[in-house]
Amino acid sequence: MEDGDWTRLIRQLQSGECTPLLGAGACAHRLPTGGMLSRHFAEEYNYPFTDTDNLPRVAQFAATTHLGDPIEVKRDICRHLEHYLAEAPPPADVLDPHVELARFPIKTFLTTNYDNLMAEALRGVARDPQVAASRLVLGRSYGSEVVDPTPGRPLVYHLHGNWDNPDEIVLTDDDFIDYQHGMVSAAASGEPMPLPEQVVDAITGSPLLMIGYSLQDWAFRVLYSSLLSKLRRTRRSISVQLVTTLNGNADAEERATKYLKQYLDGWNISIFIGSGERFFHELRTRMGAS
Repeated sequence: MEDGDWTRLIRQLQSGECTPLLGAGACAHRLPTGGMLSRHFAEEYNYPFTDTDNLPRVAQFAATTHLGDPIEVKRDICRHLEHYLAEAPPPADVLDPHVELARFPIKTFLTTNYDNLMAEALRGVARDPQVAASRLVLGRSYGSEVVDPTPGRPLVYHLHGNWDNPDEIVLTDDDFIDYQHGMVSAAASGEPMPLPEQVVDAITGSPLLMIGYSLQDWAFRVLYSSLLSKLRRTRRSISVQLVTTLNGNADAEERATKYLKQYLDGWNISIFIGSGERFFHELRTRMGAS
């Protein structure tokens, strides 16, 4: 990111003219990463393949051969996440992306995570969020009804479902395929997306601030190919990309950034490589905060 990107972003955040989109990396200090979660359940379900960090495939295997029911797998994973969060108090010395974002008068927050951390952070600063989620029922995705968000009553929308209703989250390989098919089919046919119009407006009408994704993240790849790349965008967005496998060469980050820009060609996007915590430390420094 260049100095101009930071200046523009700070103005957008302060005016609330920005739409955050949160991935699993935004919860890194509160919940297990997708890889950690996947490896835990790969061991529990005795997953026989080598890609133990691929949660949709591990969940698909469990749904097919272990529990015999995808809903039972979804409930199992959501229970594990809620228990993990309850047993792990937030570290006092870590910047939480949810808490940092809740300070700004943003009207719509989007997430592919199942947790309620964004809504809790908003309540912590005396805001009254409405929480809604997409629902995946019998292979079809449905959008929840929402009211127009305001800074005082912002919308937190879960694109892949919420753990309060675990039966309808997007989790297994089959779920992601069904979700992607529904979005792509709607875009190709000119039909409305299976999302509230307020969510579509937030994606198309405001700059996005994507936090906690990586190109290795299946959730991001499906979201990008099925939804984000299908909706016309004119505002410059920012992606805080997690890249955990750089080879350590002096120019590795530069080459990774170049690759990301090429992969997201046409997106009109600026890229910050690093964790959400590192990003918000830099943001605070540039805003003059301690």
